[in-house]
Amino acid sequence: MTSSDSSTSAGPRLLGPADVRSLAASLGVRPTKQRGQNFVIDPNTVRRIVRAADLTEGETVLEVGPGLGSLTLALLAEGHRVTAVEIDPLLAQALPSTVASYAPHQADRLTVVEADAMDVTPAEIGEPTACVANLPYNVAVPVLLHLLRVSDSLRHGLVMVQSEVADRLAAGPGSRTYGIPSAKAAWYADVRRAGPIGRNVFWPAPNVDSGLVAFERREPPVTEASREEVFAVIEAAFSQRRKTIRSALARWMPDRARLDEVLSAAGIDPRVRGEMLGITEFAALAGAGRTV
Repeated sequence: MTSSDSSTSAGPRLLGPADVRSLAASLGVRPTKQRGQNFVIDPNTVRRIVRAADLTEGETVLEVGPGLGSLTLALLAEGHRVTAVEIDPLLAQALPSTVASYAPHQADRLTVVEADAMDVTPAEIGEPTACVANLPYNVAVPVLLHLLRVSDSLRHGLVMVQSEVADRLAAGPGSRTYGIPSAKAAWYADVRRAGPIGRNVFWPAPNVDSGLVAFERREPPVTEASREEVFAVIEAAFSQRRKTIRSALARWMPDRARLDEVLSAAGIDPRVRGEMLGITEFAALAGAGRTV
């Protein structure tokens, strides 16, 4: 579907394959693996993503890696404000003119932040209430965790990531794919898989499958430990997956007698593996580590 197939009167036109390639050619842009760039070329896919994000009227949406603007235009088409964080200077500078051309009546609702999403600050992004993005696959997990950490206003979202990463983010204790990303994400939010995305909706088509991940912010577990202390326990617990939690935490707490007291205080069986523990248990362990 190209721009000529889209309505020119009902609102913003969305980008089809010809539009994406034409914009890329005019800018001299070639997608790079280094930045995990795969541009969405299917209007129906971006419409589906916006619908699945379950946004309410008047939300300010944080988009990371807008690229040429496919998803940006779909978000603007539904009346949302968009703060787009783009690391590529050329793409960041071109996005406003693309929106002005394809969605002239929505252009004033777009804010572009030229920055690395891995270290973007609250001062740069303001107070978005939702995150909807096609995250660069090579940094999807650290970017999402960083955004959840620095933006207290971020209440929910829907992000597209590599299918394997989607599995890891949404996995629960005991799952084969449960690990550090799962546990850390669970500190901030309830996370779930929200559907697959085919390879042929991208240019260039990636050699991996993609998936949608939805998250809903909630309060972290009650603990006397800081987030950093809880995350240190998580990292130690998964450093040796096949070992018991008592063995895996030996580096975190070399004093075995004290470690046994901490496990007991937290109500954790020392014989279980870390992959069986949820975020509440990790928080309890970190808290006990401060008080025992």
